[in-house]
Amino acid sequence: MSERTCAEIQRTEREHGDSWAGLRDGLWDGAVEAALRHYRAFLRQPGRYLDLCFPASPHPESSLVDVANARDILQEALCSLPQPSRAELGRVVACLDAEFRRRTLPDPHAYRRLRWHGEWWHRRLYDGEFRW
Repeated sequence: MSERTCAEIQRTEREHGDSWAGLRDGLWDGAVEAALRHYRAFLRQPGRYLDLCFPASPHPESSLVDVANARDILQEALCSLPQPSRAELGRVVACLDAEFRRRTLPDPHAYRRLRWHGEWWHRRLYDGEFRW
């Protein structure tokens, strides 16, 4: 991404200073970088289809083990960024989303698991295991 977009992302993360690493819906310093790192690592796994997993660690970034939470952070950043930077980050996220849709399967019973009507990336199959 361009230097301008990176600077805008850092500014946006600083403006959300009331959040900290691991908070599900929030940005913190380095949140977008961490979310992209987890999203890419998830998609680099071998196999045709991938299942999402639930976080189990008390580590500050553990909520990002569930790649749907990482995608939530990217969505929050997209909604908070000014248009040129939003478009640039949006292109990166759109490529990752396309691969995510291709390699994960929809969960027809997601409504049983979700207390709120989650975004499409939360309504994918989970493997039921807790991971670090």
